[in-house]
Amino acid sequence: MLIIPAIDLLGGKTVRLMQGDYDRQISYAADPVETAQEFAEAGADWIHVVDLDGARTGSQANLNVIERIANAVPGRLEVGGGVRSLDAARRLLDVGVGRVIFGTALVRDPELASVAFGELGERAVAGIDARDGRVATAGWTEASELLAVDLMQLMVQAGARRFIVTDIAKDGELTGPNLPFMQELAAAVPAHVIASGGVGKLEDLDALSALNPSPEAVIVGRALYEGRFTVADAIARLAGSLISASS
Repeated sequence: MLIIPAIDLLGGKTVRLMQGDYDRQISYAADPVETAQEFAEAGADWIHVVDLDGARTGSQANLNVIERIANAVPGRLEVGGGVRSLDAARRLLDVGVGRVIFGTALVRDPELASVAFGELGERAVAGIDARDGRVATAGWTEASELLAVDLMQLMVQAGARRFIVTDIAKDGELTGPNLPFMQELAAAVPAHVIASGGVGKLEDLDALSALNPSPEAVIVGRALYEGRFTVADAIARLAGSLISASS
């Protein structure tokens, strides 16, 4: 299981939202470009970047910052937030992003999702954000009655090969991931699943890694910014878990 550190952008600055609430944000002094470089130097294969302005409005607002990050850590970025058209996805790929995340578009425009997965292949990722098992859209500000597991199965049929699954109630809380939910979704589809939300300590990584099936990777944000552990700590811990599991 890989560790994917997160950088959330709001107005060009690094922040974290508590449970996806724009009125409950934590701002960090960390420069997003320097932070990405530090994550890459520590060994992160991928860095997760979210344009929170774009997620809420549907219009990418931090493309210039994302391009600077992509130039600093070429080939390592996965980016979401406001990706609601093929043109938006292509703009991100053109500035050096490695893969783009479709979220709200999966619900609002399933036909677009099918075209995107067909054209972009592994460079397109399905983002599934859920509260109480049901999908939320528009930067988590709009709820739906659609179950996350049902949307995942629909997107597999549309060609999705990788999913990022976020439990909104856990996001930014540092209280541990929703393990039953993550295991349910990892088992629901024949695709790669990346878990997000709730990781606050190294033991949480152990718990996710022990799931059967386990996620391909886990996204971590606030725990890194607040010094609970480092990217290097996480990589070493997961490497140790892999060794223990195979011995």
